[in-house]
Amino acid sequence: MDLSQNSFDVSFEIPAKHRLRFTRDVFGDEQDVLSDLLEPSGDQSVRLQFWIDQNICDARPDLKQKLNTFVRQRSDWLSMAGNIQLVPGGEEVKNDIHILERMLKVINHHDLDRRSYIVVIGGGAVLDAIGFAAAIAHRGIRLIRLPATTLSQDDSGIGVKNAVNLFGKKNWLGSFNVPWAVINDASLLETLSNRDFIGGFSEAVKVFSLKDADSFDLLCQSAEAISQRDMEAADPIIRLSAWHHLNHITRGGDPFEALEARPLDFGHWSAHKLESMTNFDLRHGEAVAIGVAIDSIYSSLLCGLPETDARRIVQCLRNLGFDLHHEALDRTDELFGGLEEFRQHLGGRLTLTMLRGIGDPYEVHEVEQEQMLAAIDQVASYALS
Repeated sequence: MDLSQNSFDVSFEIPAKHRLRFTRDVFGDEQDVLSDLLEPSGDQSVRLQFWIDQNICDARPDLKQKLNTFVRQRSDWLSMAGNIQLVPGGEEVKNDIHILERMLKVINHHDLDRRSYIVVIGGGAVLDAIGFAAAIAHRGIRLIRLPATTLSQDDSGIGVKNAVNLFGKKNWLGSFNVPWAVINDASLLETLSNRDFIGGFSEAVKVFSLKDADSFDLLCQSAEAISQRDMEAADPIIRLSAWHHLNHITRGGDPFEALEARPLDFGHWSAHKLESMTNFDLRHGEAVAIGVAIDSIYSSLLCGLPETDARRIVQCLRNLGFDLHHEALDRTDELFGGLEEFRQHLGGRLTLTMLRGIGDPYEVHEVEQEQMLAAIDQVASYALS
């Protein structure tokens, strides 16, 4: 080393492994899938703590007993750190900073450390909030996610982002942290309402539009069956969407969003704003469906996306069961504030991902407001037709 130098720039990579598993009954015949992910440290027993979305627990009253049985059957090497913890489901868990404080107090009280495991079962908002607590306690406790909605199984649960909402802004307080593992268990989807079951497939429309024309064609063919909760149609789409998200994160070259663009947030500049404008009356998947429809039409007006492809995207969303309209769309001045919030979240110049074709994303750095208004009007017309 030349000690006379005053500047050292050293590139390095942080080793990480993203583990994704698919099961149909993880607390029944496939319990070993979870237990195999729990690594003992020397001769010490593995300690884990369960956190459950209250909505999931209400719909699955047998779940707590199954978790207790899972641990008891492995008591020679596994122990539970405290009682099973419940948290509110939906955006409520992300909107109250005191819930985050409670999570950290429980983690501290039971002396969890970096070799312990937090297992969270819930929808995307609960995964986000618990994931953030796990990421900042001791600078990172091993987190195993069991996404319990279609949206979290095909998108958010696969990601490496964790956050809560603050200052009235979605995901303002958060971190990047790779989960120890993600288990997509099909049985957790059985008790979803029809609204929440359909809600997750807007993210599949999004990622297929960006990544793969063949996957998009398959989704279009399957959309009406999915709207009827046909799992033979839905399961391959969930798996494909999860794989595309996983592939983007692990091989896309920008897992922690250090570059200008956030391509997986196609359609999200308006979606995030619509959620807050409606006080989260619009669920995330529903807002994303509207946002993807708007940006697809905008792409056909200015970015070269064939009009027939834009209409296919909108029709696919309609066939899945999205109505693509909310009265908040009429408050366009407020909605356009989402562009600046989107820019601020990443920093630098505004960068939005649009489409030149199915599977052909395209970055833009400014928005033609007149054309965007026309896109919003067209989506509203589709919804009302």
